[in-house]
Amino acid sequence: MTTPDPIRRFVEATNAGDTEAFLDTFSDDALLSDWGRDFHGREQIARWNQSDNIGVKSNLRIVRMAAAEGTYRDRIAVTGDGFNGEGDMTFTLDGDRIASLVIT
Repeated sequence: MTTPDPIRRFVEATNAGDTEAFLDTFSDDALLSDWGRDFHGREQIARWNQSDNIGVKSNLRIVRMAAAEGTYRDRIAVTGDGFNGEGDMTFTLDGDRIASLVIT
């Protein structure tokens, strides 16, 4: 399966440490939920990005991906100065942007 462009850009921006490109992958009113901690809109997602993603030098690698009912469930391997290990990210897309991302 080919990785949808918004998800590919999300991974690439994270790995490059490019905050502007990372935030640009999300719609203006996107939701990011990280194990029940919810972040609404780009401003709150920017805070999450600083504390849990690019701010802790995360590097992401897609292990596998499955599409189902308008979502993409990706198994992601994470390394960096924060969380290290694998987890699931479920993306819902709105055109060329991420409308929601649920991390479990």
